Amino acid sequence: EYWSKLLQETEVKINPNDRILDAGCGPAGIFMIFDGHKVDAVDPLLDQYEEKLSHFSRKDYPNVNFINSPLEKFELSQPYDTVWCLNAINHVSDLNLCFDILAAAVGRGGTLVCSIDAHNHAIFKHIFRLLPGDVLHPHQFDLAEYQKMLTDRGFKIQKSILKDKQFFFNYYILVATK
Repeated sequence: EYWSKLLQETEVKINPNDRILDAGCGPAGIFMIFDGHKVDAVDPLLDQYEEKLSHFSRKDYPNVNFINSPLEKFELSQPYDTVWCLNAINHVSDLNLCFDILAAAVGRGGTLVCSIDAHNHAIFKHIFRLLPGDVLHPHQFDLAEYQKMLTDRGFKIQKSILKDKQFFFNYYILVATK
């Protein structure tokens, strides 16, 4: 239900023959709602999820090609119509490389849907950069900086959806097209 609501909220249209990438899919990613589509799902922890989580088994998703790899090492075979990168980009080690890979993965006319944790206050953004203490979120940027990372790679921002407002960070879903 969560993913169906998110799909509706983003207003991303999925056509019957669309190729879909779920980058940083986790054990319960958006890949779960695309039964009738060919989906590639990438995550460096897939083997661990399958070993340790009783609710995750790759065989439950026969339409999904699971790729056990960090996004930094993902090898693109052909572009996708829609690329989802949800709850993942803030955790990668090389942000610029990963945005380059996501940009290359989106075919002409395609869509990238990416969630981000964006700083609300410039002073804290700079302090967090000087004193990195959040190993799970090594990147410290605000909404405008994340949007620029996408527009610099040829995307047009269609929507910036505020999903959760907190003091330090807001959680956004960015919908961008090529």
